[in-house]
Order: sequence, then C-alpha cells, then structure tokens
Amino acid sequence: MLDYPQTPREELVETLHGIPVPDPYRWLEETDSSQTQNWLAAQNRLTEEFLSRIPVREKIRRRVSELWDYEKYGVPFRRKDRYFFTLQQGLQNQSALYWTAGLAGKPQLLLDPNGLSEDGTVALMGYSASNDGSKLAYGLSSAGSDWQEWRVRQVESGADLDDRLDWIKYTNVCWTTDDQGFFYSRYDQPQEGAEYKAAQFYHKLYYHRLGTPQDDDRLIYQRPDQKEWRFFAEVSEDGRYLILSVHRGTQQENGVFYRDLQVQDAPMVELLSRFDAHYTFIGNDGPRCYFATDLEAPRSRVIAIDLEDPDRSHWQEIIPEAADTLQEVHLSGDSFIVSYLHDARSQVKIYHISGRETGAIELPTPGTASGFSGRLADKETFFHFTSFTMPGTIFRHELEAGQSTVFRQPRLTFDPDEYVIEQVFYSSKDGTQVPMSLGYKRGLSRNGQNPTYLYGYGGFAISLTPQFSVAQLAWMEMGGLCAWTNLRGGGEYGRPWHEAGTKLHKQNVFDDFIAAAEWLSEQRYTCREKLAIGGRSNGGLLVGACLTQRPELYRACLPAVGVLDMLRFHKFTVGWGWVSDYGSPEDPEEFKALLAYSPYHNVRAGTSYPATLVCTGDHDDRVFPAHSFKFAAALQAAQEGEAPILIRIETRAGHGLGKPSEKLIAEISDQWAFLVWALEMKV
Repeated sequence: MLDYPQTPREELVETLHGIPVPDPYRWLEETDSSQTQNWLAAQNRLTEEFLSRIPVREKIRRRVSELWDYEKYGVPFRRKDRYFFTLQQGLQNQSALYWTAGLAGKPQLLLDPNGLSEDGTVALMGYSASNDGSKLAYGLSSAGSDWQEWRVRQVESGADLDDRLDWIKYTNVCWTTDDQGFFYSRYDQPQEGAEYKAAQFYHKLYYHRLGTPQDDDRLIYQRPDQKEWRFFAEVSEDGRYLILSVHRGTQQENGVFYRDLQVQDAPMVELLSRFDAHYTFIGNDGPRCYFATDLEAPRSRVIAIDLEDPDRSHWQEIIPEAADTLQEVHLSGDSFIVSYLHDARSQVKIYHISGRETGAIELPTPGTASGFSGRLADKETFFHFTSFTMPGTIFRHELEAGQSTVFRQPRLTFDPDEYVIEQVFYSSKDGTQVPMSLGYKRGLSRNGQNPTYLYGYGGFAISLTPQFSVAQLAWMEMGGLCAWTNLRGGGEYGRPWHEAGTKLHKQNVFDDFIAAAEWLSEQRYTCREKLAIGGRSNGGLLVGACLTQRPELYRACLPAVGVLDMLRFHKFTVGWGWVSDYGSPEDPEEFKALLAYSPYHNVRAGTSYPATLVCTGDHDDRVFPAHSFKFAAALQAAQEGEAPILIRIETRAGHGLGKPSEKLIAEISDQWAFLVWALEMKV
C-alpha cells in the first residue's frame, strides 16, 4: 500500500434533517490555505512518482501526440461577404480564428490566442461578428476559468479597440443592426479571493456601446426578486426584437421575454413566463416567431407565435412531434433544418417554412451532425460531422440544390477501416432497454479478457452521441475496447428519458451504468479484472457513485472533475443551478436520496476499492475542486486493499473548456498509463 500524504481528519459532524453527517475533510474546501496547498503539492508528487514508474507512459504520450496532430476545423458562418471560422492546426494549444473575403478567399488570421500566454492557457471562449462583418467581439478566459474578458477587434486591420468588458460568465453576445454596440450578460464583480468559489447570483443584461467604458454600459434587464435567473439575449435577424431567454439554473423549463427595439423605452414583455416547458427561439418573419418546444411534446416540435396575437389558443404547430427526438432547429433561406436523434445518432431533415417536409441531408455514416446556422437570405449552410472513427469534417450544403460537399477535411494518421463500431441494447435493473456503442480493433475476440473502458454521463438532458476522440482511438489502438452507454438522465429520448434519471430517480442512472458493466462481462467482452470505468463532471459523480456502490465490479476507476459531495454542491459557484437534476439538500426527502448515493458520504472504511485516479483542475470554478479533494482523501483513508488511490490536480486548469492541447495530451496519457498498469495490459 502506498504511503499517502498525511491528511488530518476533523471531528466535524452536522445534523441535517435529524441525521448526523460527518464531514472530516471540510478543511480542504479552503483551497487557498497553506495547509490545503501543501496537501495538493504532496498528492501531486505521489501521483507523479507512481506514474513515472510505469514504463509505457512516455510511449503512450508520444503516440497520443502523433494522433493529436491533425487539423480541427470549426463551422464557418457568413457576415456580408466575409466568412469566419476557427482552425486548430496540429499540436497548437488553442484554436485560432480566421476570415476570408468570399468563400474561396485566402484565409486571414484574425485572432490567435496561442500567443497570449506562455503555457497556452488563455483560450478563445466566444465570439460574435457584427452584421456588416467589420468588427468582432470576442471573449477570452484564462487558466480554465469560466470567467471571461471581452474585447472588440477590427477585422480588416486586426487591431483591437479600447473596449474592455470584465467579469462576464454564461453569456452570448448579439449586435444591434447599426453595429454600434451589443447586448451581453454578466454578474457583479465577486469579492477578492472568492472568484473561483463563491456562489453566483443575480445575472444582469447590459448594452455596451462601442467606445464607452464598461461602467457606462446601460442596464437593460435585471430581476432582484429572482436571484437564480440567467439571461441569454439575441437580436432577431430583422433587428426589431430583442429576444431574451430566461433560465433558472439547469432546469429544462425556461421563459422567453422580448422588447421591441423600434420603440424607444419599450417595456420587456413576458411572452412565455410560466416556465412550463423548454422553448428555443429559432427565428422570425416579422411578428411571427418560431420556437422549438417540448410543451405537450416530450420529444419536441416547432410552433409559431404571433407577437401581435400571442394568446396560446392561437399558437400554430409547424412541425409536429416525431418518433425521434428533435435536437436542434435552424432557419436558413426559407427552410427549417431539423436535427433529430435516432437511437443517439443524428438524422437531419429539411422542412419548408410552412412545415412541409422537403428532403433530408444525407450523412456519411452513423454519427453526429451539428452547425447548420444561417440567415433568411442564405443559399447555403455549413455543418460539422463526426463519428467514433471520423474526425470532425466540415460540409457545405447548398439549400436549393440539396447537395452536400466536403468543405474542410483533416488528414488522417490512422485507418478507420481497422476499427469496428457497433450499437447494442441491454436491460437495466428495472428492465429498461439502454443503448450502448462499442468500439474496438477489427478481429477482437470475445474471450472475456479484453481491457475495456466504460464511459457514461447521464444527466442534464445531455445526449452522448458519436464523437471522434484521440483518447478513445489511442485506447482502441492499444487493443482496448471502448464502451459508451446512453444512460437515463440524458436527452437521447426526450423529456421522459431525462426525468427518469433526475432527483428521486437518480439511482436509475447508476443502475444503468452498473448493468452495462455486468452485461459486458456476461457477453464475454471483458471481465472484472479487465474493466475500467470513467466519466467527467456529472459523469464523475456517476463513477464515484458506482465505485462506492459496487467496488468489486471494476478493476480501475477514473472520476474526473466530478460532483462528489452531494450535500454541499449547491454552496459553491453555480452548483445551486443543479438542484433541478439532483434535488435539493434542503428538502428532507431529496436530502435522503442524495445522502444515499453521495460518493463522499458513502466511502466505507475497511473496503477494498479499485485502483482509482481522481482528476481535477485547481481553477475549476464550475465544479469546485474540493469535491475531488475530499473524495480522494476519504478513499485513501478507507482503502483496505492494495490498489492505489491517487489524485491528479492540474494547475492553471479548470473544468475542461479551453484546456490547452499540451495539458489534454498529458492527462490522457497519464490516465491510459494508469489503466495499462491496473488492467495489466500488454502494450
């Protein structure tokens, strides 16, 4: 057994709803204290010492780097005669932004964040071009934080204006039609020292006029009586309406308000204020506005609301609910481009604006299609397509001809025909049929001895669809089997599938994952000694819960940036917003359900736990990293067996968005090296 760093245990017990709850490692929530910093450093030293003794670690890192070295294109969009797109070339840490004059114009570099920090940790997190294509508002984050600083750049010269906007988080940026300014949302500046920890409330919508200081920005909308509301604004294409989507945390139900921008000092009209369903604004034709919604349609549909006659009795259904789950809708030219999920794979159909189906976009293979943005005058749209063995490829679709052609395609450094992807269905504990995708090298034998990595998420109506990943390719190349399971709690089959994995039903998600692990062994793809499980964020919770509930079922576990203390998640950063999925620790009934599966609170002394490598980032201001600190400390103290319990804390890194390639490659390589050791793989 390893000699773990000394971790003091406090005799701290709280009585919650009449139940005494120990929290011996709460001191690790003081992430900036010298005691915690010393503990983190000692844990990282131990982890590095352990990983450095694995002979294949550097070999894996070299191969992951080789596979990473390909072009990663973003979906282009057009403003006037200019096209904008992102490109990350090879091993660049961050994507850069380019523009061209016309579709065939020479790419001009507009913004390259790779030169803004020595370690590559400044990332381009958002951008919005003015309607005439002459200016670009863009947001940068540093060290993986969700906080952003926004600036404005002139496209032709590449020079920045003096505008600087700080303390922005969870926003989009939309320009007014005169291109003299834009709307955005932000929080008040946090107290010094609380930037990455304190709960954030009272989102506010502002208008920034170019050339003026942020202090002069006009407050457009706030709700002091609704501290949890968050605002996402967009200006209708005709410039007449400011459309405000109002969200409460991560609840799927939202409101939609609007303001007539042609009327001075017009009030904000609460068009949809019941918060009874999910509504997404698609576009408008004058006062006729189109929305995708799951109101009375669990798998969603498209409706039209006339702002001059908005009574619900006059709403019109344009595209009815289908058997498959409606994922996204975009309005380009005179057509709706509608993305559906059929058993967690994309299907794309086209409808005339009247609602008449006119065709479909053929996709190259089962996979994931995204993009399709456009404007009413457009004759084309672009989309990104990927699958488990196909890196992201950009297609251009001509709307009138109905034809798609490859626009940008990366050069491959592997042969996709060497791999097999299959979809299977298995029964969960209660008999629910759950889809799962398997990927492996051609010729794999079902002998019960294949090293297997089982991955899941299962929350917040997020669908797990086919995506190319260097990590999973490297795993399959080494002879491993990848399994991706579509757990309840996701959005693959609409609202009922999501709700079946929330609050008092959250255990269904863990049961689905455990059943997947059992099925893989029963079908002789693998066995307990060759099985590892992994997940990130809500998927980190998934791994933590399944690890503590069924420790004998797996040989190794990789929980990353996980939500692991289910009694205090709501006290930090934006954790309060997850109550819609998890339930509230303040509610007695929901508290009991949370306590029953909370990974941190269900670690049991004297248990033989699987080899575990916990991963987090010291600047994670979405899932507070103390979740991982406390869980790792509890596991190390409780471990009865010989398997190592390690934690890898990435410095100047956050929840994952904007993490530079160098850090991603290092993390993947360390995780795979750990699994190669734990599963006794021959590489």
